[in-house]
Amino acid sequence: MKLELHTKLLLLFILGTLLLTNGCTSSQSGRVYSQGQAQRSLSVYYGTIIELSEVTIEGSNSGAGTVIGGVAGGVAGSTIGSGRGSTLAAVAGALVGAAAGSVIEKQSGTKPALEFTIELDNGRLMAVVQEVDDHYRVGDRVRLLQSNDGTWRVRQ
Repeated sequence: MKLELHTKLLLLFILGTLLLTNGCTSSQSGRVYSQGQAQRSLSVYYGTIIELSEVTIEGSNSGAGTVIGGVAGGVAGSTIGSGRGSTLAAVAGALVGAAAGSVIEKQSGTKPALEFTIELDNGRLMAVVQEVDDHYRVGDRVRLLQSNDGTWRVRQ
């Protein structure tokens, strides 16, 4: 199977776009702030970790991986055979590529996280999930930061 130069360039472009799209997932870390979150007031609470569990934050599926994978698979499939065989290969390639692109997009956004159960100094219990970004243990004193949009962060 010999790919023409424009087909190779198109496949490289599609692959690059897929990789860039997957690199754009937002962080759920307590240490990472978006531009819109900078210089905003936060309420501060103090407490003690009473329970800690490892969890997973599931990646999202915007559909970009499906589309890009489908196009890449369709282009790759169309280079196989000729006539009706090429058309069938393009359709099969598009279906396989779309499925693979969807899985790749979702898996690239999946992140290890921690579920904290914290007893605040006022006796209130809080549960917060965030990406793993530091070493925490049951009994650690922590700060909880609450933004105006209801987002909570756990910091040491």
